[in-house]
Amino acid sequence: MSERYADVILNISHESVDRPFTYIIPEDLCGKLTPGTAVQVPFGNAKEAKLGYVLALRKEAPTGFQLREILGIAEKKVGVEERLLTLAVWMHEHYGCMLNQALKTVLPVKEAVKARPRKTGATGRSEAKNATLSRELTAEQQAVLSELRRAEAEKAGGSYLLFGVTGSGKTEVYMRCIEEQRRLGKQAILLLPEINLTFQTVRYLEERFGEEVAIIHSKLSKGERYRQFLRAARGEAAVMVGPRSALFAPFPNLGLIIIDEEHDGAYRNDAVPRYDAREVAAKRAELAGAQLILGSATPSVESWQRAAQGEYQLLRLTKRAVSGAVPAEATVVDLRDELREGNRSVFSRALSEKIMARLSRGEQVMLFMNRRGYARFLSCRSCGEALRCPHCDVTLTLHEDGSLRCHYCGYRTVKPERCPSCGSPYLAGFGMGTQQLVEQTGRMFPAARILRLDADAVRGKDGGQSILEKFRAGKADILIGTQMIVKGHDFPNVTLVGVMAADTELYANRYTSAERCFQLLTQAAGRAGRANKRGEFVIQTYRPEHYAIQSAAAQDYERFAAAELAYRRAAGYPPVLHMLTIQLAAKDETALTRAAALFADCLKKATALAAEEPQCIGPVNAGVYRVQDYFRKMIYMKHACYDILIQIKTAAEEAFRAQIPGGISLLYEFV
Repeated sequence: MSERYADVILNISHESVDRPFTYIIPEDLCGKLTPGTAVQVPFGNAKEAKLGYVLALRKEAPTGFQLREILGIAEKKVGVEERLLTLAVWMHEHYGCMLNQALKTVLPVKEAVKARPRKTGATGRSEAKNATLSRELTAEQQAVLSELRRAEAEKAGGSYLLFGVTGSGKTEVYMRCIEEQRRLGKQAILLLPEINLTFQTVRYLEERFGEEVAIIHSKLSKGERYRQFLRAARGEAAVMVGPRSALFAPFPNLGLIIIDEEHDGAYRNDAVPRYDAREVAAKRAELAGAQLILGSATPSVESWQRAAQGEYQLLRLTKRAVSGAVPAEATVVDLRDELREGNRSVFSRALSEKIMARLSRGEQVMLFMNRRGYARFLSCRSCGEALRCPHCDVTLTLHEDGSLRCHYCGYRTVKPERCPSCGSPYLAGFGMGTQQLVEQTGRMFPAARILRLDADAVRGKDGGQSILEKFRAGKADILIGTQMIVKGHDFPNVTLVGVMAADTELYANRYTSAERCFQLLTQAAGRAGRANKRGEFVIQTYRPEHYAIQSAAAQDYERFAAAELAYRRAAGYPPVLHMLTIQLAAKDETALTRAAALFADCLKKATALAAEEPQCIGPVNAGVYRVQDYFRKMIYMKHACYDILIQIKTAAEEAFRAQIPGGISLLYEFV
C-alpha cells in the first residue's frame, strides 16, 4: 500500500498552527511528493491556497478528522532537502522555537528569480591545481591532515577542534580537506564569522576550485542568494562559503563542514530561533555522516571543555607556518603609571616610540579600538546630563560629522548647540571612539597615511574589502579599527599592533567578558609579524594584573582556559551548567512587570517536573532596559541537564500563554 497521506507544516507564523496537518494526496500527485516538497493546500476559511512543506508521508490517516486534498505542488517555490527538514525539526525541539521559524531558517530563499551570469575572479582549474602543488606543508599540518584522512577512509565522520596558533596555517589545512572531499565527489561548507573575511577566503578558494565556489553573505540581494543556493542544489557548486546561513546550503552529498574562528560570537543567531551555528553544524554533520572541523587560535571555553571530555578530537598546530615567523613580542603598559608620570595622551610613550620606528622603516601598524564613533557620549559640563536616545536606555554616540547616533536602534539627530536640560553651551564628548583616534593619530604622526575600518566606514557590497586591499597594497601606513581588523587578516608588512584600551571588554556586563577580552587581544597579536619580520604587540591597560591580560600577553591559551573554567565552576556558568535566558518585552511597562512576575510563577510550578530544582534568577531589568521603545525584563535558569530546561520552559510557556493577553513578546536563548 503506497503513501496516500502527507503531514504538511504550513508557512504561517502563529502558535495555533505550529504543528503539521494531514492532507490527502490526490491521484495525480501519488509518487511525486517527498519530505521537503513545497505544496499548495487549503486551510481554514481562507479563499487563497496556503504554502506548506511536506514533513512526512503516511499510509494511514489519523482518525477523527475530516481531511482535505493537497491542491498541487508549488512549482515556483524552493523545496527543502529531507535532511535539512530533519534538521529544522531538531532545531524546533532543541531551541524551543516554533517549527515554522526553524523551517524558514533552513529554507534557502522563497522566490525564484531570473538567472544572471556569475562574476568570479577565479583562475582556471589547471592554474589552481598548479598553485596547490606549489605549496609545502609543515610537519604539523601533515600530521593533522593524516589524521583527518584516516578518519575519512574509515568513514568515521566525527568532530574535531583544530587548535592552531595565529599564522599556523589553518586555512591551508581547510583547503586540503576540501580538496580531499572534492576528490571523493562530496561537497563542503566553510563558515566564517565576518563578511570582510569572506572575500579574502573566497579568493583563496577560487584559486583552488574555480567555478565550484558559491558565496553567501548578508550584502547579497534575495535574488543573488537564491542563485547561490540553486547552484548548490543543482550540483553546479561544491563549496559554499559564508557566515551562519551558509550552513543550510542544500548539498546532496555533504562531506565536510568547517567553522573558522569558531569562538566568535557571530555564530550565535540573535533573531528567532536563537541558535548556535556550532551546535547546528554538529547535528547537520551527524545527519550527513560528514566531518566537522572547528578551528581557532582561541577556542571558546565550551569547545575546549568538549575536547577535554572527548566529544571533540583535539588537533594542534603549535608553530607558525612561515619559516622564521614567531609570535609577536608583547609589551603590557600600565596606563595608571602613564598618568602619574604626566602623559595624558591616548598613546603611551612605549607605543609612540614603536610606531615612530615602524614608520621610519616603511613597515605598517594596526591600532585596535573596539568602539566606533568619535566619542562614546556627549555630556553637559554644567549639569552633568548625557544626551540619551529617546527610544533606548543608552547614551547617543557622537560622530565626526556632528551627528549623534544610537547604535541600538539607529536613531540619529544633530549635535545641539546647547544642553537640552539646562541650556548650557558647554557640551563635550567623553570616551574615545575610532573616529577620534584617527584624528589624534594624525596629529601625533602627521606624515602617516591612515585608514579606518569599522561598521561606519563600511559601505556597499564589498564589506570593507576595498579598505583592506588598499592597506594590503601598502597605500596606507596605519590601519585603525574595531574588531573587524583583528580577525583572520594576513598583512605581511604589519610588524606592530597596538591595543588602545584593553579594558573595554573586561568591564562589559556579561559573564563571558574575560573570555571575550582574551580572544580579541590574542587575535590582535596574531596580526603582527606574520612573515619574516619580527612583530611586536602593545597592550595598553589599567588592569595589567588580570589573568586575561597576562595570558594574552604570553599567548598562552591553556593558562587562560584553566583560570576561566575555575571562575565558571565557582559561579555556576556555562559550560559547567546549562543556562536558559528568557527575555520578556513590551511597550507597556506596567503590563511587562505583571507578565514577568506571572512567567516566573509559571516557571516555579513547572520546576516540580524536575528531579533536581534548577537555579532561577529574576525577573530583573535587562542591562539595557529599553530598546526601540520596548521595555525588557530577564529571567535566568541554570541546570546541569539541558533537556530538563527545555521541558520546564515548554510547560511554563503553555501555562503563561493561557493567562496573559497579547502585546508581550518572548525570546529564549539556551547556552
